[in-house]
Amino acid sequence: MTQLPEPAFTPLWPEAPYQRLLQACGVVDAAAWHGRWRQHPDALSIPPDPRWALVLPLLSRCQGEVAKGKRLLIGLNAPVGAGKSSLGAWLSALAPALGLRLSSLSIDDFYWPWQERTSRMAGNPFGVDRVPPGSHDADLLAHQLTSWRQDGVLRWPRFDKRLRQGHGDRNGWSRQEADVVLLEGWLIGCRAIGPAALAGRLERLGGAAALGLTSEEHAWLPHWDAALEPYAPAWAQLDGLWVLQPLDWSWPRRWRFQAEARQRRRSSGVDGGTEVGGAALAGADLERIVRASLCSLPPALYQDPLITDTGCPPSNGVGSGVEAVGLLDGRRRFRWIGTGDEAGIAADQLSSVSALSSIG
Repeated sequence: MTQLPEPAFTPLWPEAPYQRLLQACGVVDAAAWHGRWRQHPDALSIPPDPRWALVLPLLSRCQGEVAKGKRLLIGLNAPVGAGKSSLGAWLSALAPALGLRLSSLSIDDFYWPWQERTSRMAGNPFGVDRVPPGSHDADLLAHQLTSWRQDGVLRWPRFDKRLRQGHGDRNGWSRQEADVVLLEGWLIGCRAIGPAALAGRLERLGGAAALGLTSEEHAWLPHWDAALEPYAPAWAQLDGLWVLQPLDWSWPRRWRFQAEARQRRRSSGVDGGTEVGGAALAGADLERIVRASLCSLPPALYQDPLITDTGCPPSNGVGSGVEAVGLLDGRRRFRWIGTGDEAGIAADQLSSVSALSSIG
């Protein structure tokens, strides 16, 4: 039987920085490396899906470190709607082909139990009981990661968003032996700036209005900044941070609503915690959750510096081990993929709007 040729696939991202990322991940012969993956039955759909461009180098990076007898903790920072969960599922599915035991862990699973969480989130300007910094038990996260480092068994609480009429609560625990842990979430790696530095940076950016914040949201910024401090021990355990970042921060809101619409069509009942007993999360509730993720830690203050200030020491809240960056267009396609030390310049060149633009 004649084998059909592979569909034409032309990446949107430039080749040179991507090749440097492959080299940093231990890929010596890129052509042979791609060829091996194309022979794998689970990888037949890799071209033309662009996610392979990030998933496969990360798997190679993990394989090289695990072969040295190390356990590896990789952080994945990406906004709502960017495909963090899908990427984690791909990694988990393909890891066994490299002999890796990989666990994809969401920061969401470390939300405080219901009563504690609602108390900690009381009075916030978004009207949400989860998402902003402080809604997670960061001490428990750090403790469980430390325990995994010691015995190779990852244990974590399961957070079920279907409970409490869609507000969610803990529902038992999970346990998995793992060589590699992928910790994903929208605030992974973000660090407290401190009151003086926060005020100074905000002033340089043109103030709260330039970032699209209301006066009440502005008033809460010092609170959210201080709430990041307990996360630092968990971030300190990261062996590397990988970042997905949109070229325009107004896009994640659209992505999240598009994802919600797809889930409604697909399940018409229950999905990933956004629907309860057949009733979907109300649009106003979803709007508040998305806004909380974009305005409690405004990207220009916290996410953008992860890739633009990579030369700064971690004590300044930025530059904490960013290994790889993927810059996304409005359709969540990669427009650039490379190492963290090159990403800032690429982002400046590709961004369709100023870094000071409103989050929408």
